[in-house]
Amino acid sequence: MSAAPPIRITMQVVDSLSALLRALLRFEGPADAIMSRHFKSDRTLGSRDRSLVAEAAFDALRRLASLRWVMQTADPMRAPRLAALIVLARQHGIGSLPPRALRGEERAVRGALEIALRHAPQAVRNEVPQWLMRLVAEQYPDADALLGALASGAPLDLRVNSIKAERADVIAELRSATRLHAPLAAEATRYSPDGVRLQEKPALTRWPLYQDGLIEVQDEGSQLIARLVAPRRGEMIVDFCAGAGGKTLALGALMRSTGRIYAFDIHAKRLAGLTPRLSRSGLSNVHPAVITSENDARVKRLAGKIDRVLVDAPCSGTGTLRRNPDLKWRFDEQELDRLNGVQRAVLAGAARLCKPGGRLVYSTCSILARENQEVIADFLAAHPDYALVDSAPILAAQDVVVDASEGRAPYFTMLPHVHASDGFFAAVLERVR
Repeated sequence: MSAAPPIRITMQVVDSLSALLRALLRFEGPADAIMSRHFKSDRTLGSRDRSLVAEAAFDALRRLASLRWVMQTADPMRAPRLAALIVLARQHGIGSLPPRALRGEERAVRGALEIALRHAPQAVRNEVPQWLMRLVAEQYPDADALLGALASGAPLDLRVNSIKAERADVIAELRSATRLHAPLAAEATRYSPDGVRLQEKPALTRWPLYQDGLIEVQDEGSQLIARLVAPRRGEMIVDFCAGAGGKTLALGALMRSTGRIYAFDIHAKRLAGLTPRLSRSGLSNVHPAVITSENDARVKRLAGKIDRVLVDAPCSGTGTLRRNPDLKWRFDEQELDRLNGVQRAVLAGAARLCKPGGRLVYSTCSILARENQEVIADFLAAHPDYALVDSAPILAAQDVVVDASEGRAPYFTMLPHVHASDGFFAAVLERVR
């Protein structure tokens, strides 16, 4: 089998990446939104070059700490062209760069490539800010392995909509060539009964599988959060922080479109993302509603009436850094403190909804105990009418067995270096009868 030809970077790629880094490194918004605007404003790039620029930009965000370290006195934000050249050289080798782009910068690029990271601070080696390194190191004995996994790329996980399709049939279709894609190396996810994993990132929105609502993009760990709720057919459910509705749709499918699901969120724009997904899903039991806060009148009317409540709390997103590497640079301890207050208030507000014997599931996509175990400990101390329930038997009853994660029972945890998923946490609480 012959080796792949070496990558040749064009001047257009260097120029485009330089401009994109100049915008991204201000950290004035989510990286995906900034990248989308950038590519819309630059229609000259072909699909190959666009892919090279996007991959390089994400690599820069994933490895920004070491990029700053090897640039020494230069600031990547103030020297975006040099940063772009170093990023591309780290990815593809300096020989891939056009000689014209290296004029005046070759010595700096070669010098950066020669700098070893073994003497760099632990936070630099793990590509995170110092405050996050400290919190993770205090909590995890294998912090380096965890942060190393979070600094890598992530596969694409899909959830098969079980009211419309079978997973085996979806995998078979993905593995066969169509006019829209070549055969894909699709495989069943290790834990979720509804999950399919792709290493490629194809243009999903063009596929009939997607357009007809047979699949949704959802990480495997997120799929299992819905299974911890374990809704029964005909029940009344509240998804308290529904967002764009990924877990809402998973709950609806588990209920076979029976009962009633209230999808609440305070962000109208975010909740609007559920509308087209709901239309594709074929579900008729989901009722989205924008609320003002956990004390909204619509919430109060449901107090003590709900069978199961999911609180997918706003969080730091540290478990999703594989997919959202800009988060670690846009987030800080002050924001963490602010969110902690929100998490506690939302959980306390949602707890009023459960009927006696009802279930409350608190979840985050954070790896930090401050947002997870500590929030639950404080909640239980203030709410003696709630009890913590072991998550493992709930999943085992659905033929789901998740590898033990360093003795974190009774909580549900998934970690990228252990489970090859995003980082997730959940606690199952039941209201005492």
